[in-house]
Amino acid sequence: MPTVYRPWMGYLAALIAGCLTTLTFSPFQLWWLGPVAVALVFVGFHAQTPGQAALRGWSYGVGLFGSGTSWIYVSIHDYGYTGVPLAVFLTALFAVALALFYAVPFWFYRRFTGARLAWLSFAGMWVLAEVLRTYLFTGFPWLLLGSAHVDSPLAPLAPLGGVYLLSLVTALSGTLLVELLRRRWWTFVPLAAMWLAPLTFPGQWTTPGETTRVALLQGNLPQLMKWTAEGQRNAANTYTRLTRSLEDDIQLIVWPETALPMFERQAQPLLERIQATLPTDAALLTGIVERDEQGDYYNAVIAFGDSQGRYRKEHLVPFGEFMPLEWLLRGIIAFFDLPMSSFSAGAHDQQPINAAGLSIGTAICYEIIYPDLVASRARQAGVLLTVSNDTWFGGSIGPLQHLQMARLRALENGRYVMRATSNGVTAIIDPQGQVTHRAPQFETAQVVGEVRTMQGETPFTRTGSWPTWLLAALMLAPGLRLRRARRR
Repeated sequence: MPTVYRPWMGYLAALIAGCLTTLTFSPFQLWWLGPVAVALVFVGFHAQTPGQAALRGWSYGVGLFGSGTSWIYVSIHDYGYTGVPLAVFLTALFAVALALFYAVPFWFYRRFTGARLAWLSFAGMWVLAEVLRTYLFTGFPWLLLGSAHVDSPLAPLAPLGGVYLLSLVTALSGTLLVELLRRRWWTFVPLAAMWLAPLTFPGQWTTPGETTRVALLQGNLPQLMKWTAEGQRNAANTYTRLTRSLEDDIQLIVWPETALPMFERQAQPLLERIQATLPTDAALLTGIVERDEQGDYYNAVIAFGDSQGRYRKEHLVPFGEFMPLEWLLRGIIAFFDLPMSSFSAGAHDQQPINAAGLSIGTAICYEIIYPDLVASRARQAGVLLTVSNDTWFGGSIGPLQHLQMARLRALENGRYVMRATSNGVTAIIDPQGQVTHRAPQFETAQVVGEVRTMQGETPFTRTGSWPTWLLAALMLAPGLRLRRARRR
């Protein structure tokens, strides 16, 4: 076997590739490293046994999640009341477990495909593995390969096929790069076409409508004392002061996720008093915890003033908002007993919130990373809203990655996205995915700007991701072996 194909070298290259992939995302934004990372994983791949291929995929996943989701440690240690050794262990366990989302598909791919057209089939397999990661066990579509390209030459592909099309082109670029280095010069043509063609695509798929003046408030309140009596008073005073200091021309005011650390019924008198001081045509939206008559809790956004409707979070965060295997894990360590970790999920077919003349599709925190969920909101709404409590991430790279994914949702759907967070990054994002206004992190701030109702739909909004999934499956098909391979 040639030296370049020694298994340990492949594992090391894949581990490095995972770390390089993290550098493609915010705050580093070295998007051009994406194809390089795929190339490092792909080179010599078909000289491996299925077991070695699985270990190579697992090594890539460890590198990716070990570096790219290191913010999990902040959540567990700083806010989960967990000591350093256990926090390190749980963070490492999280990374090595998620790495299986690459190990298992890589095993199946190597077991049932050959080297024929491998540059094509490997790229298709990569995207199907990302689809699996998006949905299996409630899903975790964080750090999808295509999420890095909101500012790259490939960005115009997002309104056509969304993040998975960006992943597909990135993965295909990596495999073609390997073929090019093997002096297969024909590969230069598809490589150049994939990166140059998007520059000719339309810059805007939707049509702007009326303008609305909005204010997004960022309270920057300490998470550790948030649910104490003092924390409740500080939250009420802070958001009241920020709201009352706004200019009279503001038509829509948005407070972030669980801005007031209390139940809706407790907060109702305060919210009504604040609304009474606003102009009659102004609306107030706030994230809050709702408890219904049956005693079920919901992470919700409610509306006051010139508004109608509410939204209950549909896709909950495992361990943060609901507890898998609750009967087994509750009480083992403090991290599994976080406050407000027993929410119920909202209905799938919720209608947009209508406020200040806007039809608003809402995604609370984690939901914004699900492209098809957000596209379903955009089909019914002219503006998108996401509220979040990124205080859990501390000063890590997590909030900046979160903002990048929100920007990609704006680009995919040709919609403005209003993003209100507890301590950053609060921002207004235009339909091209560019931030027009933003607040500094870790400061009490008001983000005041304009959003416009966008009419029409992008191709991605209309169809969602399934055309790209089908394309990925068709690309995988030529590499499948019709007859069972002999054992080596």
